[in-house]
Amino acid sequence: MEKIRIQKIIADCGYCSRRKAEELMSAGRVKLNGHSVKLGDKASVRDIITVDGERIFIPKKKNNIYLMLNKPRGYVTTMNDEMGRKCVTELLEGIDERVYPVGRLDRNSEGLLLFTNDGSFANSIMHPAKQISKTYRVTIRPDISDEQLVALSDGIELDGRKTLPANVVVKDKEPGRVVLLMTIREGRNRQIRRMCEAVGLEVARLRRISIGPLKLGMLKPGAYRELTSDELRAIRNAIGKDVK
Repeated sequence: MEKIRIQKIIADCGYCSRRKAEELMSAGRVKLNGHSVKLGDKASVRDIITVDGERIFIPKKKNNIYLMLNKPRGYVTTMNDEMGRKCVTELLEGIDERVYPVGRLDRNSEGLLLFTNDGSFANSIMHPAKQISKTYRVTIRPDISDEQLVALSDGIELDGRKTLPANVVVKDKEPGRVVLLMTIREGRNRQIRRMCEAVGLEVARLRRISIGPLKLGMLKPGAYRELTSDELRAIRNAIGKDVK
């Protein structure tokens, strides 16, 4: 029976990233059949893996699922919420397999959100070294100056570290309202909102419209669909991973 590295099993189950799984293993928080494990250990579907006493069920061979959702405002990007708020998974009616979001959008943000049950795929997209671009349509108030545009483009210091250069374009401009297209290659917490706030701009609306080559298009708010084979090929090329 085929055995797989334990950190990969934990990541493929959607518990955490592979890197985080390795940290948990090194900290002695992962056990295999009741015994502590070390990096490099493997397991099969017959084994029992636990993290802090919680069992991780090893997936049998499965069909990988890749979805895009147009997240509406008012939903949190979690599998469940202790505060009783609406979760994005509630929108995935008809999906029998357990899938989980790739990255996140905050409650008041909307737009393109990916879901999968392929842990390696998800980790590759989220890995900082890949620098997968993400483009947002940002409505700000009241106006924007050339100095603010330059500052956003050059990078803003957040948490003591400057953001990577961004591509910022004025898409539409009316009295008291400006629409920007902002493309970043990072995924820091609430990054777009915090960048705008740092230069004195109020974000009235924030919608993600693309992740790498994947575009939201005309998908209606709250609706989802499977990625096409061409889209899968394009995003795998972007992250440097061959199509399986």
